[in-house]
Amino acid sequence: MCITLSFARYRHIGEMGRVIRAQRKGAGSVFKAHQKNRKGAPKLRSIDFAERHGYIKGVVRDIIHDPGRGAPLAKVQFRDPYRYKLRNELFIAPEGLHTGQFIYCGKRASLQVGNVLPIFQMPEGTIICNLEEKTGDRGRLARTSGNYATVISHNPETKRSRIKLPSGTKKVIPSANRAMVGIVAGGGRIDKPIMKAGRAYHKYKVKRNCWPKVRGVAMNPVEHPFGGGNHQHIGKASTVRRSASHGRKVRGNDFFYNFSSIVCCSWLEVDYFFSESKFIKEIS
Repeated sequence: MCITLSFARYRHIGEMGRVIRAQRKGAGSVFKAHQKNRKGAPKLRSIDFAERHGYIKGVVRDIIHDPGRGAPLAKVQFRDPYRYKLRNELFIAPEGLHTGQFIYCGKRASLQVGNVLPIFQMPEGTIICNLEEKTGDRGRLARTSGNYATVISHNPETKRSRIKLPSGTKKVIPSANRAMVGIVAGGGRIDKPIMKAGRAYHKYKVKRNCWPKVRGVAMNPVEHPFGGGNHQHIGKASTVRRSASHGRKVRGNDFFYNFSSIVCCSWLEVDYFFSESKFIKEIS
């Protein structure tokens, strides 16, 4: 006979103190992104017949700042290929882009800074940015200021290309994915030291509530498992498994947090371990 004991409903037993910051994040409240003054989501054009078989021309109308983003954005205006109207797109601006410049998007576009081409149309060693991770997702990789990816090689048989990402990781993606030629503008942003708390305040005010960040060892025992003591020290091993959930990462080897269930093989073992407890949730 096998009996499963689950502690999912009883984790509050033996736990004291407040809910720590890592547990509060992710549920909205004060930790939501500050989006009030954002200019919009910059993306490549939705792929259409013109881009798949030829090219379409647009003109850069303006280069603007997006609060909370290090890279500038470019307002690009295209003619709608199907209706008599203009379409305004918001692109991430590469270095060297200027107002009034023509941008060409499509399979037959030339290899120039600011143009958008499929990866298989670019020679090996091309510097690109705003790269699609999956075909048609309109740009997911190498989008922050000063970042770029590099085309390493093409495989015509499998129609896949090898790309070196800003982190140095090499990734294989479909050759039909599009990317913009060039480096994202705004590079060197992190080279300038912040120097004072006021600049850090304004930097993160337009991003999200993640500054200032008080250390756990600097708190009181009621506020964090690492808090308290005559010296700022953790007092126990801080290593946890990689799959641990938020809040459990700092609990150490607490019984209620490291074991979600115990499998016993007989009633005698249950009586031995939990003779006077009510932790049994399921009996099977």
